[in-house]
Amino acid sequence: MTDDPLRITVLGSATPFPRPGNACSGYLVEGGGARVWVDAGSGTLGELQRHAHLGEIDAIWISHLHADHSADLLTAYYGLLYAGLELALPVPLFGPPGTADRLADFLTNGPERSPVERAFAFEELADGHAATVGGLTLRARAVEHGMPTYALRVEDARGRSLVYSGDCMPCPALVELGRDCDLFVCEADGETPGHHSAAQAGRSAALAGAGRLVVTHVGPGTEPSEVVALAAAEFPGEVRHADPGACFTA
Repeated sequence: MTDDPLRITVLGSATPFPRPGNACSGYLVEGGGARVWVDAGSGTLGELQRHAHLGEIDAIWISHLHADHSADLLTAYYGLLYAGLELALPVPLFGPPGTADRLADFLTNGPERSPVERAFAFEELADGHAATVGGLTLRARAVEHGMPTYALRVEDARGRSLVYSGDCMPCPALVELGRDCDLFVCEADGETPGHHSAAQAGRSAALAGAGRLVVTHVGPGTEPSEVVALAAAEFPGEVRHADPGACFTA
């Protein structure tokens, strides 16, 4: 049993497009001897390499196929196959149904389908999906975002846990997935369809009985300090903002 801390590093938290110094949604989850790239929004591949070589990633996990959560899979494909990296291929990729075809449609430039399966070993997510990567267990629940979308719970062998909402509106499945987790990472894009507001992020974390809350994916024109204050009014524990490059331990 490895005693590595279970931690999540923010590669980016901007929406709906990357900003100077802040990529779109992406996170590096580490623990149990494993590294998992969670969401691959625009700009996150470059930020990922501040913390880990692309060839050191054990798996990729994608919550949904909006571009601000998945666009850098396209450049990762070229990096994995054509950058001369020494790595074991294909890399496990857990994503919503249709992920493989979506990438292939974009990358195909002739009569033959792009060989995306050479780079990625696709496994489609479903409600209740579970997978093991190194010493980590990854569990998914379907959440409400107007398209197939999944939230993620990561647990290590010592029972430490973190939960990531993906993008979704408040829903029972997210609360159930987050039950008694050590760290709850929840988007707070505002009171728009399919999203949490800051106050709702605080309420979801409180209902789940989470230990700490990190608010992320804050919409343009909103100050992170304001979002933290609104979430903290609904959640009794510590609340932080997902600053780019920040690292949080479960």
